[in-house]
Amino acid sequence: MIADSFKERLARGVFSTVLRLAAPAYLLRVFLRGRQEPLYAAHPGERFGFGDAIAPGSVWVHAVSLGETRAAVALIERLRQDRPGMRLLLTHTTATGREAGRALLREGDTQRWLPFDTPGAVKRFLKRTRPAVGVLMETEIWPNVQHQARKAGVPMVLANARLSARSLRRGEKFKALLAPAARTLRLALAQSQADAERLRQAGVPDVRVCGNLKFDLQPDEAQLARGRAWRAGLNRPVVMLAVSREGEEAAMLTAWKAAAQARAQAGNPLLLIVPRHPQRFDEIAAMVTDAGLTLVRRSAFGTSEITTPPLSAGVADVWLGDSMREMSLYYGLADVALLGGSFEKLGGQNLIETAACGVPLFMGPHTFNFAEAAELSLEAGAARRVETLPQALDEALRLLTKPQERDAMAAAATAFAAAHRGAAARMAAPILALTGYSST
Repeated sequence: MIADSFKERLARGVFSTVLRLAAPAYLLRVFLRGRQEPLYAAHPGERFGFGDAIAPGSVWVHAVSLGETRAAVALIERLRQDRPGMRLLLTHTTATGREAGRALLREGDTQRWLPFDTPGAVKRFLKRTRPAVGVLMETEIWPNVQHQARKAGVPMVLANARLSARSLRRGEKFKALLAPAARTLRLALAQSQADAERLRQAGVPDVRVCGNLKFDLQPDEAQLARGRAWRAGLNRPVVMLAVSREGEEAAMLTAWKAAAQARAQAGNPLLLIVPRHPQRFDEIAAMVTDAGLTLVRRSAFGTSEITTPPLSAGVADVWLGDSMREMSLYYGLADVALLGGSFEKLGGQNLIETAACGVPLFMGPHTFNFAEAAELSLEAGAARRVETLPQALDEALRLLTKPQERDAMAAAATAFAAAHRGAAARMAAPILALTGYSST
């Protein structure tokens, strides 16, 4: 392992000092955010590395938020398959990630917050958990976590790794801090060849291309079937704004009202909005009613697995998907989807899940979070790219008047998703090898 230079050690020292000084403000932020998301403020000691000691030898997977936690599902399942009896240490930094992660735990597993990235907090965490290997999901870089893990003899892996050209350029500004963090990684398991090349440029010593774990995720068939049953009962098509982000809902509502004639020609479709962040549900509900549109919220149906929504819901202008872990249900409802996060400069959301559910997709110009998957989906005919959200809506409404064309896109989406599976198996083997375990 190449030793860090004086400049790099100094950069990490300054970074650590700043974080130590910011610790009171960080803790205040945790409690303030906990007012909206109570789970976020639970177990505050874990944020600073405290917690009961556990038996050594767990496979530690850090999934920062909901998207990374969902991507980790396929990897964790494959790790358990290849190493029966594996104990999992699962960490997060957001409440949505931690809530989703609960469903992945088995007897003997542990769930914690990732400690604040100061040397003391990380040392306490590692002393109490003593994992056999650490797996960071997708884009996570934590200078002190990785430095202290190296000192403790814990090999660190970046799994489902991606690095955009923009992120690589930004990283150059903080090279003295990030370059040694990149070198501490024993292995990066990249989504694409382009990601791999950029990771090597960033300084990761061993990079392998394994594909994208999100292709290995299977839709919840029960939810998908229920969504399709709901759609059949509506007797009108459904346009979905999927995993929307700030600015997109307002633009969609404006475009929706302006497209009255096209909507009439398309069979008076229902607009389904499923936001990315649950703390924005009420904000978006108010936005819809302020626009003069009638609204029904998914939460109004209750938590039971109802087979048919209330009759009054069928005549609403807009449905708001204000529930968690029901994306397969919403995709089952949709005839066509618009990709959230791609119409603002946010990099796009998970378009692979849309394809796996067989839903034709229109995406905006900003898909750098899923760059290769976006290009592959375009080549496969599963998705189409437009420049603006109003253009996407126009194309979606036009597609509703062309059922054969829509069905062809849906079939192409399903085939595209199925063709790229297998990343979990390619990633699990080298991760387990770092623990000294071999299934052969």
